Amino acid sequence: MTLNIIIYYKKHDINIVYYSDRLKKLWCNRNITKNKKVRLMRSLVFPIFLYSAETWTVRLKDRRRIDALEMWCWRRLFRIPWTAFRTNVLVLEELKVKERLSSTVQIRILKFFGHITRNKHSMERLVVQGKVEGKRSRGRSPTRWTDIIKATTQASIVQCSRNAEDRNKCRRIAGAAVAKENVPSSTTTTLSRVNDQGGGL
Repeated sequence: MTLNIIIYYKKHDINIVYYSDRLKKLWCNRNITKNKKVRLMRSLVFPIFLYSAETWTVRLKDRRRIDALEMWCWRRLFRIPWTAFRTNVLVLEELKVKERLSSTVQIRILKFFGHITRNKHSMERLVVQGKVEGKRSRGRSPTRWTDIIKATTQASIVQCSRNAEDRNKCRRIAGAAVAKENVPSSTTTTLSRVNDQGGGL
């Protein structure tokens, strides 16, 4: 199942939860402040989408779909129609959203890489860092999960594995790498390099 199909079904699940009787009363309650509604969305709705997100191979077009899904949730929550001529940047600044949903997915991917790297005898580490004998077929190889790690941290897998040995250092690197991509002018630049060159971290 491709990530595009997964995002489609996740959006369907979010739609069901959003219109549930209990949450619908919260969204329509004018006594609840905007900041609290944002926190409720992050704690009650977004976890449905983020389930198993650390195993995804997120390419540039997938990240754009995730960002579009996030904006769809924010605009629906605060009833902001597309005809209101309010850009996504203005909506995010008004809601004081500092971390995009796609960035949260990337942080989870980096943390999961650090987790499996520190476990010396895990099957996951063997799958990620192991090599298969033989030759691959002709043509450009697809974007792999490790390519996302390399593109985000701008380092090789060997260097990433060494950095992952220290849990605190791994978290600092993950936060710093994703923070660069939260800047509007540099959003999705590292992932675009992966898709253009077919390689990366």
